[in-house]
Amino acid sequence: MYRKDVKVLDCTVRDGGLMNNWQFSDDFVRAVYEACVEAGIDYMEIGYKSSEFAFSREEVGPWKFCDEEDLRRVVGDNQTPVKLSAMADIGRIDPVDILPANESVLDMIRVACYVHQIDKAIVLAQDCMDKGYETSINLMAVSKVNEMDLDEALQDIGKSPVPIIYIVDSFGSMYSQNIQYLVEKYKKALPGKILGIHAHNNMQLAMSNTITALSSNCNMLDATLLGMGRGAGNCPMEILIAFLKNPKYRLLPLLDVIQNHIHPLQQDIPWGYHVPYLITGALNEHPRSALKWMASENRDDFVAFMKEMHDYE
Repeated sequence: MYRKDVKVLDCTVRDGGLMNNWQFSDDFVRAVYEACVEAGIDYMEIGYKSSEFAFSREEVGPWKFCDEEDLRRVVGDNQTPVKLSAMADIGRIDPVDILPANESVLDMIRVACYVHQIDKAIVLAQDCMDKGYETSINLMAVSKVNEMDLDEALQDIGKSPVPIIYIVDSFGSMYSQNIQYLVEKYKKALPGKILGIHAHNNMQLAMSNTITALSSNCNMLDATLLGMGRGAGNCPMEILIAFLKNPKYRLLPLLDVIQNHIHPLQQDIPWGYHVPYLITGALNEHPRSALKWMASENRDDFVAFMKEMHDYE
């Protein structure tokens, strides 16, 4: 599967932070960063750009805001080939809180939105491009979007200058056939744009869905170390790198940070495949109900959760 135009983006801290409110130590974030550098990973998404009207600093850690002071404390001036990214959610960021790129160590802003927010996403992405950033639009929860709304959204994106568009399986509900269909739809609607894939692992398909997207010429691939991410987690970075057989990537630094930092953290933050996440994925539902169930004393009562989700008598 070697292709020189493929780029791998690590979103361990950003997506994994959904499980602990981004309360990572500097040492942890620095270890992930250094592993990405040593492994030749193309991009590291170090967190979110958010505004204080949306989140309290007493409840979430610094990687929900990615202030320049915090970034530079961990990565310095980032004089490495790894490009740093942050995600901006529509409705949770004021553009004034995003500095011009020449004043930041960030290289890329990925704008995340739902289909009804696409106009606002295009405006924010354009603002980020004007400030000098690489920019993408990540259209979330696409498995819930009806065909007409998706066609209209893609038409709007196609008219915009935004160069990178992500297919996002937010609920981990898609099969390879769904991914292949969407990639072909996006390619037809968005000629000349770069496509990416962000997969969740509710049904243990994140890696296979990433391979399907890659085989259909998606060139931006998201992954996380040990699959760390919300609920069931994401496509595991170490499996993806082992699969790609690309000489620019190195597996050993990833295994080192997994062994010394990621795996120990899993004792306190229980992400990864679990039946409640399978159930929400199979039902194409947001994993918030499964996350709540997993935090309860009934976490191993799969039958009760399935009945609750289906509202059985």
